[in-house]
Amino acid sequence: MAVKKIRKIGDPVLREKSKIVENIDRALLSLVEDMIDTVSDENISGVGLAAPQVGVLKRVIIVNLGDKFEGYINPEIEILGKRTSTEDEGCLSIYSVKSEVKRPNKILFKAKNLKNQDVRIEAEGIAARIFLHEVDHLDGILFIDHLKPEERKNFLSKITRNNIL
Repeated sequence: MAVKKIRKIGDPVLREKSKIVENIDRALLSLVEDMIDTVSDENISGVGLAAPQVGVLKRVIIVNLGDKFEGYINPEIEILGKRTSTEDEGCLSIYSVKSEVKRPNKILFKAKNLKNQDVRIEAEGIAARIFLHEVDHLDGILFIDHLKPEERKNFLSKITRNNIL
């Protein structure tokens, strides 16, 4: 299909809340194909992408937990347990700069697949982190929003110092 431009930090669309998808139609399936083409492009290395990152405010994400990308519609997350982990996290919308982010370690991910079937995935570790990161995008949240204020300030100044923004 088509490789789309990935929106970068500072683009207002990344801070907006995405709308619920009412119908899984040809246009939506085409969007998912474009998202997969975009993140599979030879110049990009990512394990997930949310529709707002290509400028579309719909509750759609793609995630690769193994050997291929899967599309999910209207995802929801339920935190399971109180354990958290802190790991390096990056984002295609925040260039190549990473930072340590604390997130819940175990979740229940609920969504529709592209065939309009209910999906329930109990995920932990990196899989949970990927789902949490992508669903955050649907609510206008970037991973830097999970940093402490001083860490966020340092992170943003590092991006500015490197003339990324």
